[in-house]
Amino acid sequence: MTAPDSLPLNALIEANLASASPDLLRAMVKTFADSLMSAEADTLCNAEYGQVSDERVNQRNGYRPREWDTRAGTVDLAIPKLRQGSYFPSWLLERRRRAEQALISVVATAYLLGVSTRRVEKLAQTLGVTQLSKSQVSDMAKHLDARVAEFRNRPLDQGPYTFVWLDALTQKVREGGRVVNIACLVAVGVNNEGQREVLGVDVATVEDGAGWTAFLRSLVARGLGGVKLVVSDAHAGLVDAIGGVLPGASWQRCRTHYARNLLSLAPKSAQPWVATLLRTVFEQPDAEAVRKQMTQVISSLQEKFPAAGEHLEAASEDLLAFTVFPRTVWKSIWSNNPQERLNKEIRRRTDVVGIFPDRPSVIRLVGAVLAEQSDEWAEQRRYIGSEILGRCRLHPIEGQPTDTTDPTALTA
Repeated sequence: MTAPDSLPLNALIEANLASASPDLLRAMVKTFADSLMSAEADTLCNAEYGQVSDERVNQRNGYRPREWDTRAGTVDLAIPKLRQGSYFPSWLLERRRRAEQALISVVATAYLLGVSTRRVEKLAQTLGVTQLSKSQVSDMAKHLDARVAEFRNRPLDQGPYTFVWLDALTQKVREGGRVVNIACLVAVGVNNEGQREVLGVDVATVEDGAGWTAFLRSLVARGLGGVKLVVSDAHAGLVDAIGGVLPGASWQRCRTHYARNLLSLAPKSAQPWVATLLRTVFEQPDAEAVRKQMTQVISSLQEKFPAAGEHLEAASEDLLAFTVFPRTVWKSIWSNNPQERLNKEIRRRTDVVGIFPDRPSVIRLVGAVLAEQSDEWAEQRRYIGSEILGRCRLHPIEGQPTDTTDPTALTA
């Protein structure tokens, strides 16, 4: 029975392959691979198999069995042997490795997506791939190292990076025979095109000023510059590191993190009222109204909860750093929420692992996730428009560049 004329040939092939059994697919792959190797051996011999020819320069000498792990399962190949010299299909396999390169990519991608090594082993078995141990899965996951290293060491040449977000995640690692917590430092910025970009990732023994200083210096060495505002929580040492490594950049204290700190200073019954009162500050139409409302909120809190009022008064300037920029970008820069969403995606992958065997494995997985996310951001619409981004590099009150020696200050 012939297929309907309306059904494209590609669609027909895909439909037949989808309905085919794994055994049939493996047989097809084996036949195709054996045919290609036989044809290549004939070319090296300058004559077909069994053909009598005066132009023949070599002869077959049997076959060498070789197992080949593919997406269709483990295939038993018959690699032709020659009487003189040797033949190996380097275009198909790598020496001393049974796995198809595509399978390595699949295993590495599964690891990247948060599938544990034990589950990857079981997944490979269901695909018909035998003898794939947890150690082999880990070795295949190292296939990501080159990509991650290239991503972490690339030059930051898409600047100036007007806005930068900083945050850290805690991960468990085995070191010295015990499980310890380390800090995974992550930086995200908005580049000259208005796109979000993962600037870098590194690990530190603890999240302190020394760790953040070293991390920021590495970013500056790779080309980070033109930073006007850094958004983060108020972790100890981080603010000092920002001031020491990124002079001229102001600091925006994340309003979401601060709200949690402020609520802890009020009775539980009054926390909804305090939260609502604080939100009114960020709902004002312009910078002057925001500051005026902040003064009223501080006054109201001091009357009922003096400790909370004093705490808010001390943090008010850091909370209102966003007001010197156009109102259009306020929602994008007054908190660390975009970074928190990224952290949630990272944790979704790392929670499957639980405890990492060493620090390079943390860099491997987190770096691969961040590289993937950065690629996705590059294909999405701009986080901040070019015109608005150009205005953000100007002083909002006087309308003059904050640094007249910077040739990029007036460009979008």
